[in-house]
This record gives sequence, structure tokens and C-alpha cells, in this order.
Amino acid sequence: MRKPCCDKQDTNKGAWSKQEDQKLIDYIRENGEGCWRTLPQAAGLLRCGKSCRLRWINYLRPDLKRGNFAEDEEDLIIKLHALLGNRWSLIAGRLPGRTDNEVKNYWNSHLRRKLMNMGIDPNNHRLSHINVSRPQTSNASADAKSSGLKTQANHQSEKSQVENCDQVSDAGSCLEDDSCGLPDLNLDLMITMPSLNSLANVEEEQKLVESNTSSELEFTHSPTLVLFR
Repeated sequence: MRKPCCDKQDTNKGAWSKQEDQKLIDYIRENGEGCWRTLPQAAGLLRCGKSCRLRWINYLRPDLKRGNFAEDEEDLIIKLHALLGNRWSLIAGRLPGRTDNEVKNYWNSHLRRKLMNMGIDPNNHRLSHINVSRPQTSNASADAKSSGLKTQANHQSEKSQVENCDQVSDAGSCLEDDSCGLPDLNLDLMITMPSLNSLANVEEEQKLVESNTSSELEFTHSPTLVLFR
């Protein structure tokens, strides 16, 4: 396992005082950065080596660049992040006067949101699926509207069919019901067989008709008499 940089039991924690900052500045100006593990003891500081390194790099360096990031710096950070990813120390090394912590904070607070508003995925720097799916949602809304119109038309057709069925059923019930205004004739149709007497009378009438017709025929064929005066 890696050994700790110092014994943290006898070190100060919390905010740095002005005297501690001045001791660190004076020592680095005379001796350089050197080894951060041995620097606190050599500089007379009751601090951890990591704390001294971060204090110097992020706050006490004379070449630190303060203020907002320029547009060219933002473009460079975006390009380097597309190539290097979250390697903030390497990205900060290409930006003079900027620290890795400062670059990381600016990325998370400003540049990441800027790319998302432009429709770019900040993780892989490609067009996100959100902007691609927007026209699909518009098409889906149009489809929903058309489907709503279709359902309305279907409901109307179903209503008309139900009305027609009601009219037919009303007509059928009117035919079945006795109160629809149709007269009740109450006709009793009976078929009776002819009696023997009626048959004999019919035969006699037929004989009389035949005799009459035969007499008429004899009269027509008899010679005519011519009378002379």
C-alpha cells in the first residue's frame, strides 16, 4: 500500500492563515516546489503535503489567471474534453494560468449545460437522441389527432347505425302491436262441401241447356219456306 504523505495527527486542518501562505510562498521561491512530502517540514508548516500542493497550485501561484473564461478557452476545453475525457490535469496543462479544479468546476457548471442546450451529448460529444425524437413527438401528436378524428367518425357512424336499428325495431314493433292503426277484419273463411241436392240441380240445369241448344241448331238447318203472293 502507498504510504501517507505525512503524519496527520500533528497537522493543522481548516482554512489557511496569511502567515502559512507567506511561509509557503517564500520557501517555493527560494527552493522550488521539490517533493511535496518533505516540503511542509522543510518550510516549517504543520500541514499535509497534499494540502500544501493544492494551496499552491490553486491559490498561491503567481501565474494564476483569474476571472471568467474567454470564448477561445471554452472552445479549447470542449475540444480537449472530446479527446481526453475527464482528465482535467491534462486539459488544464493546455490552458495557461488555469487549474484543473477550476476547469472541472467550469465544465460542470457551464459548458456541460451549454452542450446539452445545443443538442449535443456532453459525454460523447454527439447529437443527443432528444432532438431527434422531437419531430417524432410532433408526428405522434398529429397521429393522435388523426386517430381522434377517426374515432369521432366511428362514433358518429355507430350512432347512426344504432338510430337506424332503433327505427327498424320500432317499425317491427308497430307491425306486431295491435295499436298501430290497422283495422281488425276478423274474417272467418270456411270451406263447405256441396250437398247432393245441389249437385242434382246442377245436372238438370246442364241438361236443359243442352236441349235448348240442340233445338236451336235444328231450326237453323231446316229449309226456309218462300211465300209468294
